[in-house]
Amino acid sequence: MPRFEHIRHKPPEVLAAPRELIVACAVMQSHVNLSHIVRTCGCFGIARVIACGAAGLHGRIARDGAESVEVAVHRSLPPVLDRLRAEGYQIVGLEQATRSESLFDFRFTAQTVLVIGNERAGLTQDELDRLDRVAEIPMAGLPHSLNAATSTSIAIYEYCRQWPVGGGQSS
Repeated sequence: MPRFEHIRHKPPEVLAAPRELIVACAVMQSHVNLSHIVRTCGCFGIARVIACGAAGLHGRIARDGAESVEVAVHRSLPPVLDRLRAEGYQIVGLEQATRSESLFDFRFTAQTVLVIGNERAGLTQDELDRLDRVAEIPMAGLPHSLNAATSTSIAIYEYCRQWPVGGGQSS
């Protein structure tokens, strides 16, 4: 009997309720990036994604995630971020910015909106002005930044590590 056997499409752990993380995306140039973000959210039990502009999902990539993730499309992020802050969410940008905090040391609150910038331009100043905090993934080589969907996946993983399925924040 082998020590390890491949299990394809292992059933997910069951969440008592969706995670309190909301992912809010600026206008994306690529529907593929947005689709990858939605798929990641579906995999991690994140029920809400906010997209801006003429957002669309690339069918094959987001197919499974789109079934469990609500994607709300808005013209711009600032008014949505203002409303979510009023509802008690902490607004956290994932960006390379002044006074950013390393994701290695970043402590998420349960009610967080993770704000993702445009692939090329990042977050606008109007969007940056609405952030409570900024998390940054430290880079050790070239190029100086990751793809938007890849960065989002890393930040979502860290949030979920801190706020595991069973509840309570990890240490």
